[in-house]
Formats: sequence, C-alpha cells, structure tokens
Amino acid sequence: MDAMELLDPFVRMLDDVASSDAIRTLESGKDIGSVWPGIVQSGYLDALVDEASGGAGLSLAEIAPLIGALGAHALPLPVADTMVARALLAQAGVSAPEGPIVLAPALAQPLVGVLLADHALVDTGDALILSPIAALNPQVTGVHGSLAGWLSGDPQGPVLERPAGGLRPIAAVLRALLMAGAAERLTAMSATYANDRVQFGKPIGRQQALQQMLAVMAEDMVACRIAAQLGASHWPLVPATLAATAKITTSAAAIRIAASAHAVHGAIGISADHDLQLLTRRLHEWRLSDGSEGYWSAVLGEARLNDPASTVDWVRTAIFA
Repeated sequence: MDAMELLDPFVRMLDDVASSDAIRTLESGKDIGSVWPGIVQSGYLDALVDEASGGAGLSLAEIAPLIGALGAHALPLPVADTMVARALLAQAGVSAPEGPIVLAPALAQPLVGVLLADHALVDTGDALILSPIAALNPQVTGVHGSLAGWLSGDPQGPVLERPAGGLRPIAAVLRALLMAGAAERLTAMSATYANDRVQFGKPIGRQQALQQMLAVMAEDMVACRIAAQLGASHWPLVPATLAATAKITTSAAAIRIAASAHAVHGAIGISADHDLQLLTRRLHEWRLSDGSEGYWSAVLGEARLNDPASTVDWVRTAIFA
C-alpha cells in the first residue's frame, strides 16, 4: 500500500479532530470526547492488528508517517500506544477495550498521556498486564499542560506474554517517531515565520545568522526522521540497539530544535495563544519519556562493549542489518 494512501486521509482526520483548540481543550479539561471518537471511527487504531483478527496487518515502518503526523499535531492522547497495545492484545487473543491504552514499560517514571488513558498495558518484567488506570492510582506530575502521570500499585487484569526485550524499546521508538513529526512541523513553522516577519524593512529570514540557525534545524529534523524510521524498521520485536539509536538521535536533537524555534519566533512563541509552545512542550516531554538520550547511550555503549567485533562491523550488523 502506498504511504500517501494512508497518510493523507489520516492527516485530514487529525486536522478535523485534533486542531490546536482541541489540544488546548485536552490540556485544560482532559475531556477526550471531542477527539477520541473521530480517531476510533477512522479505523486506524487497528492498523498493526493482523488481518486475521480484523486489522490492516501493517508493519510499524508502514505506519511510521502516521505516528509522525500525531507528533506534528502535538496530540497528547496515547494514539500510537493504543495502536501497539491493540496489536499485542489481538495477538494474545485478548479483546481490546474501547478507550485509549498507554504503554507502561515501568511504573518508576511518569508516562505520557496517562491522564487521558482508560487502561495501561504494564510490563512487569515477566509478563504484560492490561490494567484499568483507576486501579493504578494515577498522579499528576505538576508540569504545566502535561498529561503525563505517575502510576503505582499492582496492575490487575488479563495477562499477556511479554515480548522479547519488553515494552521499553517499542515505546522509545514511538516517542522517536512523535518527536520526528514535531521536529518537521517546528522547522516548517520557523522557516515560514522567518520569511513573513519583517523587521527594518526586510524579512528576518534574510539575516545570515538566522539562515544558519534554520539550516541546522533542518539538518536535525532530517536526522530525526532517518533515525526514527530506522527504529521502526523491525516489528513486532524491536532490537534495543535500534531503539537506542532512534531515541538518542531524536532526544538530543529535540533540545536544539525547540531552542532554535523559540529563538526564531522570539517572545511570541512562549505565549499561550501561539501554537509553538504546544509543540515544544510536547517535544521535551517525549524526549524524557521511556529513557532520555543519556539512558539509551548507556544501553548502546554496553551493547557495543560486549561485542568483540570491530566497530564498523558491529554497526553494520547491529544497527543497519
């Protein structure tokens, strides 16, 4: 199936149900009623589910542009998590709940979108458990506009077989794809603003320093896209080395991209009425979720040190095979 056949209608759907005003409504009232039904009716939630189970039977690589579109809309709902969770549940023969499902690789850190989810697919280290969020005592983080939260207690519900490597590599790749999408939109917004904003009789985009900043943003944006696509190249088992590569690249670039976007836009970018801060706040949240670049650098470094092959051979087999 051609990627644009999937992406174009998906983006149109998101434009309708996940506008900037809708995102602000989610952040203020946490009511998903105006957004979630449209996503459910689109049928995209079962994109990863096998055809035999009523889904589209697509791979993570094939839906990577869709997850990028979610990031470009700064959508805090765990839509990508739900896609993965529904595929894992279908594979195990467990009926999926109707509401959003958040992936919980561990309960020792805040989970993005948890305050909007009905269930959590919890990785206990031995198995996966589909638990109602209400049974896990969700707590807010206190961060402005954040819909991430802490979970605690003992998960209760159907038990699934744990995939090799657990949920963390899969979740890390999802965050990388979301960041790549957000990075693309931020770069486009910054370039447009630089060309439209006139100061002293000419667009600020003609200033050499600003052109250099935008060029570096574009480089980071492309690097994010390539790394995230690499991370999504294996499904359903995501190697930790690929997850690490994707998450390190996108998380490290997220800091620079957010800073450059705000530098180009000036003070207006942090105002509540401007859409820029919706994206940059989400970008920082996804960067820290499911392991920052520091965590995944340690994972990647340990994997390299434990292999006797030369570095070039190791990169070829562990990253690009």
